[in-house]
Amino acid sequence: MDLAFTEEQIAFRQEVRKFLEDSYPQELREKRIGALTKEDFLSWHRILAAKGWVAPAWPEEYGGPGWDLTQRYIFDQELGRIGGVNIMPFGITMLGPVVQNFGTEEQKAHYLPRILDGSDWWCQGYSEPGAGSDLASLKTKAVRDGDDYIVNGHKIWTTMAQHADWIFCLVRTDNSGKPQQGISFLLIDMKSPGIEVRPIYTIDGGHHVNEVFFTDVRVPVENLVGEEGNGWGIAKFLLVNERSNIAEVMRSKKAIEKLKDISRAETLAGDPLITDEAFSKKIAELEVDLLALEFTELRALAGEQDGTATGLEASFLKVKGTEIQMRVSELIMEAMGNYAMAAAPFLDVPDNYTQVGPDYGLGVAQNYFGMRKTAIYGGSNEIQKNIIAKFALGM
Repeated sequence: MDLAFTEEQIAFRQEVRKFLEDSYPQELREKRIGALTKEDFLSWHRILAAKGWVAPAWPEEYGGPGWDLTQRYIFDQELGRIGGVNIMPFGITMLGPVVQNFGTEEQKAHYLPRILDGSDWWCQGYSEPGAGSDLASLKTKAVRDGDDYIVNGHKIWTTMAQHADWIFCLVRTDNSGKPQQGISFLLIDMKSPGIEVRPIYTIDGGHHVNEVFFTDVRVPVENLVGEEGNGWGIAKFLLVNERSNIAEVMRSKKAIEKLKDISRAETLAGDPLITDEAFSKKIAELEVDLLALEFTELRALAGEQDGTATGLEASFLKVKGTEIQMRVSELIMEAMGNYAMAAAPFLDVPDNYTQVGPDYGLGVAQNYFGMRKTAIYGGSNEIQKNIIAKFALGM
């Protein structure tokens, strides 16, 4: 495998780097991820849309830049290098390719431009109480009534639903046969009568996820994507796109650099923590694992380019990438000691709150707790390991 970039690719990397240096908003550089608002995400979305770079994987015919896999990889690496905000994935990364591959011409003409320019903020209606990793057990029903479906049910862990204009949902349209055969893919306007969003506050103190309740919600039949009963195949197509973007190699590199900086500043028995043999060994092991993940990602990229990809690469990257992200956050917690518990400034704190410990400790505990969810979303790591065991190892 040739890991060297061509002259054209090096020039493209310099173009991307220059654009990010000139155009990435200063106010986003100064904000922690937990403090970002919907408008913060949309401000960066609009800048990228104006440049024509907001949808790196989209073909030119739908408004994308027409980049090849290596260009997309370079862009992701450069954005991660500056700690830049990822575009909210539900519209661009997840729904967009679904509409392009399964939607009608009318659906493409209506939804894709609004996803590109940020007019519509989307959320994902997959998981339900009792149907998370076992997604085929979902019970939200859509019953045909003339030109509408009537939807009743309950979705959970719906990220950013409090801001969403629309939700793409897996719904049950048939109870006969295998559970997977009775599932359909439906687009629902969040302003529809009968929809209620209730917040869920997670252990990191943030409001990222929600419950969404549907009570006799009328949805036009024209909002069905693909054939009725074909939702399971569409769902699997979508989840591959989601998992492929979870490895976050460059962001883990930056997190390890932060870990090293903290380890130089914090002391153990009067000496910098980074000089402690046991602790420095943990950092070294983490860096070796991250290097192996980076090479795995590059092999997957090469496989996609030459047509030898098996489809399992996304599961490998998802499992190992999220495990590394959690380990980095755990070591940062360990390095900070008691100061890791200092409240993050973006959380609700008492008026008489006084900061405790150094600035680099703020938000460490919240980040650690928040990272626990990476092993669950996009298909839990346990499920991904079962997929790998079955299809790669024949177990």
